[in-house]
Amino acid sequence: MAVDFKNIPSPCYVLDEELLLKNLRLLEKVQTESGAEIICALKGFSMWSTFSHLKKYLKGATASSLNEAKLINEEMGCLAHTYCPVFLENEFDEIMNLSSHITFNSLNQFNYFKNRIQSFKRKISIGLRVNPEYSEVETDLYNPAQPGSRLGISSDKLSDKLYDGVEGVHFHVLCENDSFVLERTLEKVEEKFTHLIKQAKWVNMGGGHLITKEGYNVDHLIKLLKSFKSRYPNLENIILEPGGAIGWRTGYLVSTVLDIVESKGIKVAMLDVSFAAHMPDCLEMPYKPFIIGAEDAKPGLFNYRMGGTTCLAGDFMGMGDYGFKNELKIGDKIVFEDMIHYTMVKTTFFNGVVHPSIGTWKQNGEFVLNRTFNYQDFKNKLS
Repeated sequence: MAVDFKNIPSPCYVLDEELLLKNLRLLEKVQTESGAEIICALKGFSMWSTFSHLKKYLKGATASSLNEAKLINEEMGCLAHTYCPVFLENEFDEIMNLSSHITFNSLNQFNYFKNRIQSFKRKISIGLRVNPEYSEVETDLYNPAQPGSRLGISSDKLSDKLYDGVEGVHFHVLCENDSFVLERTLEKVEEKFTHLIKQAKWVNMGGGHLITKEGYNVDHLIKLLKSFKSRYPNLENIILEPGGAIGWRTGYLVSTVLDIVESKGIKVAMLDVSFAAHMPDCLEMPYKPFIIGAEDAKPGLFNYRMGGTTCLAGDFMGMGDYGFKNELKIGDKIVFEDMIHYTMVKTTFFNGVVHPSIGTWKQNGEFVLNRTFNYQDFKNKLS
């Protein structure tokens, strides 16, 4: 059922529940047919009001901080797979209480905390993040294998045997990639770490697997995972932890035109949302989001640049202008597509601008407003 944007408040993130379920069913198919486990990376998708759905289809969730681990325990009702680039001393005991798996980014951290884990009241599976020094991610901001990377342990720093108490090998060098990139990545991983994988109980292939994108070759992924498992019968689990794939194309950011200004022949639609504060990936990657009812600017259309609501000079969509069949007017709604993953998790209260509400378009055609934000939310971030 198509979302009716007429009565949805602006600005507002709107998740389409049916689209989310479609993604989850596909991920469940991969799990069932490949034997791998798929868990949700909260760094990409943390809309906890939907976790009742996630835990029906997925095998758990992965945390990159104490707060994410708490959210997994509270709202998904399970222990977290926890990896942090660096663990804080005063948080580690609580992280142990909340985690089934803990993966370390460096040998220093592993050696510092391993005795505490091994003497803990409950079994916690320990992993090490390795760096295969190979990635096809072109944007350095998202490339964990770029020269000088602080993420993961390179092969020259590891011994021939897994360290005492270590059960897992973790790597993460993908970002919105397909199964063929994973295939080439696995070749590099096996070149450097196959001897360690043969000693492990599990391998975590990280995130960045854009399984739910149209055109992704799911059958190839399933075949690839089954083949990997056949080469390492010692493995009890193969784990994938996508975040973006779960929320991929599941919803929208509804905004409104508040003003139209013109400079040097460029018309700018001033919106009640901010690219810097509410859609930061558009500026960081960068990429140009789709707008419902719009296309790329060209002669014969009414062409506009989209401008954000903060006073940051660069708070506008600089990846290209948009063309509309009709002239925009103040009060018109502008609906950005695919604005659920890596949006809500990265928003800020910069400039104190109004933060978008969060809502869900239910399967039955009902709109539910999950959350609104106010002055106290802004104030409570400060002191």
